[in-house]
Amino acid sequence: MLELMLAVVLGLVAGVLAGLFGVGGGILFVPTLVLLGLDQVDAEATSLLAILPVVAAGTWRQHRYGNVRWPQAIVIGCAAVGGVEFGVAAAKSLPEQTLQRLFGVLMLAVAAQLAWRARRLS
Repeated sequence: MLELMLAVVLGLVAGVLAGLFGVGGGILFVPTLVLLGLDQVDAEATSLLAILPVVAAGTWRQHRYGNVRWPQAIVIGCAAVGGVEFGVAAAKSLPEQTLQRLFGVLMLAVAAQLAWRARRLS
């Protein structure tokens, strides 16, 4: 029961942040799922599935505001399908600790990019 309640809270928080900032739920889902006991690959796979309803709802809402650029989104999405095949194979071949470190580096790079953009705008 506690695990279900944590999943609901995680989903609500990720949904709010996805709608507010346009960030993928994976930024929250993956580290939280690892903290809850999943290994890195299982957390990433679970996150990919969990993001589907967030993506659908967010896209629908943003489309209503006229913010979705469909041609670019379709090209990026189709290219990502090929990329995810490579990424999953790479993730399965790496040791757990290496994968966690690489995910940490990605989070630091995202944080640095956001901080740099915020600094330039002020």
